[in-house]
Amino acid sequence: MGHSYQLGVDGCGTKKELILIDPAGTIVARHLAPGCNPSQVGPDNARALLHEALARLVAQSPIRDPQSEIHSTLLCLAGNRGFWRETAAALQGYGRVTTTDDSVPVLELATAGAPGLVLHAGTGSFVAARTADGATHYAGGLGWKLGDPGSGYDIGRRAIALALLEIQGWPPSGATGPSALAQALQAHTGLADYAANSRFFYYDPEANARIAAFAPRVVELAEQDCGPAQQVLADSITELARLADQVIHRLFPKPATRLPCGVSGRVLNSPASAFALRSLASKLSWPVELRFVDTAPIEGVRRLLLASR
Repeated sequence: MGHSYQLGVDGCGTKKELILIDPAGTIVARHLAPGCNPSQVGPDNARALLHEALARLVAQSPIRDPQSEIHSTLLCLAGNRGFWRETAAALQGYGRVTTTDDSVPVLELATAGAPGLVLHAGTGSFVAARTADGATHYAGGLGWKLGDPGSGYDIGRRAIALALLEIQGWPPSGATGPSALAQALQAHTGLADYAANSRFFYYDPEANARIAAFAPRVVELAEQDCGPAQQVLADSITELARLADQVIHRLFPKPATRLPCGVSGRVLNSPASAFALRSLASKLSWPVELRFVDTAPIEGVRRLLLASR
């Protein structure tokens, strides 16, 4: 049969998706697996999780001899670039293996290879750009410890901090009791008082995931005119917009035409977030056309595989 298949991986901190495509570009196998960012799970676990996911994908595919049937593999993964390059160099039986940042697939979806940029927010966030010379640039993605504005974690963290102040007895000015945001936090944790909620987020081993998981509820409340939730969303997205503004003015000082600017990720694609981003783009006079991307990043991986042939 020859080297006819290509394999692609898109991975962030929380999950990764793998696909196998045939010569026509059709996906013939797909696998969803846990994330494998080495900074979160450790280098040995990251390598093991990748190897396991690759093996599971191949096991459910039409492939019988990966060595002779896989032409190339593209790894688009979060984490240390040098680590993934070393890991890729050691992979055997997956054809020519190349690596790139997890930002590149969403950039491909946003600009289709043209100059432009994308703002992406999942559990974390980043801004990625492609200049006229084809070079890609990356900003942000510092991780939860150092802050990823606009991300699920950052929105959840800000909202929980504000809600905890309310539960302490400091509601918004003019309010007679806890807001819908504070009540939502109590429902999220199943805990009523400040001390219990505080202990939960400081001592629960899954606290980071629970913080990020609160973000969708914050977005819902913002869309229901909950003032504190709207303020949280606006503050977080404004910081992401400041980073994007720096990228735009440094890389595209005087564009001849309006640049495609993708907006990727479930939270950023919500009506409340979209309204905030449109307002900020107008206020900051961005020379861009906002494109709200609801296609999964793995489709960007598939397009990159096809373009590499």
